[in-house]
Amino acid sequence: MRRKTAAARRFKKWVAYPLQALLVYALYGLFRILPTDTASAVGGWMGRIIGPCLLAHEKARRTLVTAMPDLPVAEQARILAGMWDNLGRVLAEYAHLGEFGPERVEVIGAEILEKIHAEGQPVLVISGHFANWEVIPVTSVRYGLEPQLVYRPANNPYVDRLLSRVRQPMGKRLARKGTEGARSVQAALKSGQAVGMMVDQKHNKGVAVPFFGREAMTAPAVALLALHHKAPIVMVRCERLEGAHFRLTVCPPLAMPEGMTREESVKDILVRINRQLEEWIRERPEQWLWLHRRWSEMKQEEERDGHG
Repeated sequence: MRRKTAAARRFKKWVAYPLQALLVYALYGLFRILPTDTASAVGGWMGRIIGPCLLAHEKARRTLVTAMPDLPVAEQARILAGMWDNLGRVLAEYAHLGEFGPERVEVIGAEILEKIHAEGQPVLVISGHFANWEVIPVTSVRYGLEPQLVYRPANNPYVDRLLSRVRQPMGKRLARKGTEGARSVQAALKSGQAVGMMVDQKHNKGVAVPFFGREAMTAPAVALLALHHKAPIVMVRCERLEGAHFRLTVCPPLAMPEGMTREESVKDILVRINRQLEEWIRERPEQWLWLHRRWSEMKQEEERDGHG
């Protein structure tokens, strides 16, 4: 068994990862030489063609049906096709992140970001995987609010190096998930800076909070950090308008709960965040990343059906 495991690691390191990286670098090079709108369109076309052929398509369909079981089959197909189109565009647009300025990104509520920056107070800027979510930190940097971001490194080290380079328009405050990321977040908030977080994924050790009418394990970090550092929580919505053009809507800070225990306060904050995310998803379902297995019962069903 150990020999097989060692052989598998060597194969991954010397064969699989280099081949994967070769494909990724080739696609990045293609998208980089194409104009932004053309690259986005080609990426969307590739997403619509390739996405439904992947095993992940069934996971996305199950997530969609779990969230909105009454959708007609035709509507399910439309939403999933739109999701793959959007995801393909996101991947292609990585090659042009530095080009997403005011001519491509409309910002509603910009004065909220400007006020936060001027006051120098700690703030948690949160969102979900809507449209091109990477546009949010890029735009924040343009407004002088460079958020501390925590990311999960790609398994493939060669691909991770490329991603580190293309994320430069998001600023220099990027930290790897884990101890490094946790420390950087605490340090940023203590010094009155901004922290950016995606809060729409499942967290196995989280808090059970309603999401589309079902209890979903939700990471409590954003609520705990807000309470501990007295940092406002600002939700930002990203919408794809047409092609590689976007609208960011910056919401007023969430009202902090009063007269509650710490546990009740955390639950109250997470409930309101999930409620807002759900509202945005229902309005533009094709622009959300349905690939997240958001509910615990989904994993049990997939394992029972042999799709785990």
